[in-house]
Amino acid sequence: MTDVTTGGDPGAAYLIRGVRVVGAEPTDLLLAGGVVAEAGHGLAARGARVVDGDGLVALPGLVDLHTHLREPGREDAETVESGSRAAALGGYTAVCAMANTSPVADTAGVVEQVWRLGREAGLVDVQPIGAVTVGLAGERLAELGAMAESAARVRIFSDDGHCVADPRLMRRALEYVKAFDGVIAQHAEEPRLTEGAQMHEGEVSTRLGLTGWPAVAEEAIIARDVLLAEHVGSRLHVCHLSTAGSVEVLRHAKKRGVRVTAEVTPHHLLLTDERAASYDPVFKVNPPLRTAADVTALRAALVEGIIDIVATDHAPHALEDKECEWAYARPGMLGLETALSVLLDVLGERWDLIAERMSRTPARIAGLAEHGRNPAPGVPANLTLVDPAARRTIDPGEQASRSRNTPYAGLTLPGRIVATFLRGEPTVLDGKAVR
Repeated sequence: MTDVTTGGDPGAAYLIRGVRVVGAEPTDLLLAGGVVAEAGHGLAARGARVVDGDGLVALPGLVDLHTHLREPGREDAETVESGSRAAALGGYTAVCAMANTSPVADTAGVVEQVWRLGREAGLVDVQPIGAVTVGLAGERLAELGAMAESAARVRIFSDDGHCVADPRLMRRALEYVKAFDGVIAQHAEEPRLTEGAQMHEGEVSTRLGLTGWPAVAEEAIIARDVLLAEHVGSRLHVCHLSTAGSVEVLRHAKKRGVRVTAEVTPHHLLLTDERAASYDPVFKVNPPLRTAADVTALRAALVEGIIDIVATDHAPHALEDKECEWAYARPGMLGLETALSVLLDVLGERWDLIAERMSRTPARIAGLAEHGRNPAPGVPANLTLVDPAARRTIDPGEQASRSRNTPYAGLTLPGRIVATFLRGEPTVLDGKAVR
């Protein structure tokens, strides 16, 4: 990198020399006017700031379909601004903010508030997700149409953290959003099978004496909902899929042509329920960490395309919500600043696959037309530059999130985000946030 350590210059052109676009042969990229103005060899642009791309890979800006930004209501854990900064440092140019805020994002007013806070921060595009039901209570539908018609243009709805357990209500939601090609994103958990659950139900939970969260609680809801989606002809998205059995339900549904997509988190691709043996609440998450066999099945399904995308389920928590006994700890883990490194660790340098699962497909699902496009002339300049040769040891104290509940503390992972550009403006340079 050269001459880019003092921060971005609004409106300036940037010339990235010798970067490998999605792992291809080195080329130059000129970013100007919010787009990739030119791509080729030996480019020159008077006055452009030069970025040395030697050894770097350019990816379309990452898109996260599942982020908890906590604002409004829990600004002690995260704000839209701090979460946006964490996302930019992780290579993201767009995130979808979940609805379990306080107040819940179940009205046009609240989703517009989150959307405006994202625009004010200006670090990533923040696309709010609206609640399916009022107050996430699972009793009556929220204002889906009003949120869809608001300035935020909500297209994804989820009660994440709570399952829409009533099948009649789930059917009504699927029918409602079909009118504007919306998506219902389901937290698949049959609550009557997980009451009091502390971790995955299996050999480890038996050994530790902790109440188990059975895999069938997830699989049963997914099976029900793909049937409902097929009946209605609407779009269903499965949040944080975590079991081998869920993969098979999804495989069968896709063979039948059901309009269903699914996500897997980085932590479910890397960590297993054995981590609970430490009783460290940082490893408490919902759905819980599963077995090594589940991890193997999830990785294979991601490569095959049965699982469509990687989503972080970035879930920041204040210290008092995690530094307590396991039983009382809130479930959830940080993910935005480490997701790409985990994927590189799991998949290796399969750049096209990574771009598909972490950018192109999530952008399509969310309807974010400016995102998820390989850097090329005329394309909005939303991209991230990665140094695949770098390795870094994760230090929670160095992360931008207001919270510290990362499950990767002390781990050494591959890859480093060198720069992130949002519509041609740098949000990260030399691995540091520009503002």
